Amino acid sequence: MRMRYPRPARGLAVASVAVLAATSFGLSASASATDEPPSTPVPVVTPDGETFSYVVNAKRATPGKTRAVEWAVRAADGVVVQSWPEIGVVVAHSTNGSFRDDVVSGPGRWAVDSVGATRTATPYEGTPAEVAGPEAQRAPSSRSGTAASGATADAATDAEFDAMVEEDPRENEQWDMSLIQADAAHEITDGSPDVVVGILDSGIEADHPDLAGQVSEDLSVNCTDAGRPDTSAQGWWPTTSSHGTHVAGTVAAARNGTGIVGVAPGVTMASVKVVNDQGYIFPEYAICGFMWAGLTGMDVTNNSYYIDPFMYWCEDQPDQFAAKEAVRRAVNFSTRRGVVHAAAAGNAATDLANNTSDSSSPNDSEAIDRVINSGCEDIPAELDGVVTVSSIDAEANLSSFSNRGLGKIDVAAPGSRILSTVTGHGYALYSGTSMASPHVAGVLALMKSEHPDWSPRRMERQIRAQATDHACGPVDRGPACVGSLEENSFYGDGITNALAAVED
Repeated sequence: MRMRYPRPARGLAVASVAVLAATSFGLSASASATDEPPSTPVPVVTPDGETFSYVVNAKRATPGKTRAVEWAVRAADGVVVQSWPEIGVVVAHSTNGSFRDDVVSGPGRWAVDSVGATRTATPYEGTPAEVAGPEAQRAPSSRSGTAASGATADAATDAEFDAMVEEDPRENEQWDMSLIQADAAHEITDGSPDVVVGILDSGIEADHPDLAGQVSEDLSVNCTDAGRPDTSAQGWWPTTSSHGTHVAGTVAAARNGTGIVGVAPGVTMASVKVVNDQGYIFPEYAICGFMWAGLTGMDVTNNSYYIDPFMYWCEDQPDQFAAKEAVRRAVNFSTRRGVVHAAAAGNAATDLANNTSDSSSPNDSEAIDRVINSGCEDIPAELDGVVTVSSIDAEANLSSFSNRGLGKIDVAAPGSRILSTVTGHGYALYSGTSMASPHVAGVLALMKSEHPDWSPRRMERQIRAQATDHACGPVDRGPACVGSLEENSFYGDGITNALAAVED
């Protein structure tokens, strides 16, 4: 997994590779239908006896087609780890080296759209085992439990309101809140506890003094158990990273006289742990996270990551296409269920609109120099229905690390040296588009609080329409900014504006 703040590259063992037949696995033809070159193949060898993880997509998202895909998985000596009939996606493990070929040629093949390995190096030891009983695979059908206790109420007396807007001790250090006018928005509302923001990340330290009472235990989940939803006690707590806790503080740190204040301190958060202890977020983890958000009735998700092991997932590569399609289905499902998504644009200082190469992927084995085309995308940031966020500094300049791209960036938000909560009940300054995205998630939560009947599509339009226009301006260092005042490659439609979100 690559968090959206700069950190050293990982050195990992080399994986062996072999070419796969593209026609076997439901390959998209989007790249080949243009004049662009095909992307560089990153084939994956799956030796007999080594457990690999796969996604298998049904041709249609129906219970019958999904059961047929499960049949195809088992007939190919695979194990059904998690089934999502709502989107026709099955997560499977297998030690059968020819699993992909066997799935598309054996019983149930008529229901299979695509199948692909979700990583390039074997992540498991030993043999796969069936999930223990149907309960382990059951996802909730509706929101359970109640909002976290202690959240700010919608109605208050004048005296109570005056108390609510008193500054927390370190609020004067939060230049980011002033830049997006969150401080002015708080004079109108801190947000509603009925609005739930899912923090898809490394977990949240829920007993942090600034987060206590802000996180719903009933709605939190751990998705890093092979992509199965695990609601066990503290399974969704952080184990190796403060990243999710920092993100959570920016979204909704409490107005409680302690530390800082988040963009939407009155809303509820849920910890959706999608980062494993090695720092990776594989496709099945993200699928679980988006499905959980949709099935439990969340309103907003924040996604400060890209999905491993590829920085860009290519439509014209069979394994990559299958995994990308499965994630896309999960995002679309949760959007249809009323969830709007904010995502970090990335920290590679890359123009996403004119991107032709990648030398960082795969990051779970040996990275290679790849030619990529327009069918190769950073997911979830470049998927339809996701608000993509670039990072700016305290002077409203594009952060040096931030990705950009005309038509790729929706809005900009503060992401350089952002003060927020970290594990160990502390505070720290982090930088990255990871830090920019939660500002937008918080603004979306404020917007939803004021307009509970608005759809995700309307909120996506409004977050762009309400953004403060920012011209490219003179460029004396780094890449050129292109576009107009209304929309350009650095700021998209402008800098996100919390006050406009609650006034309009």
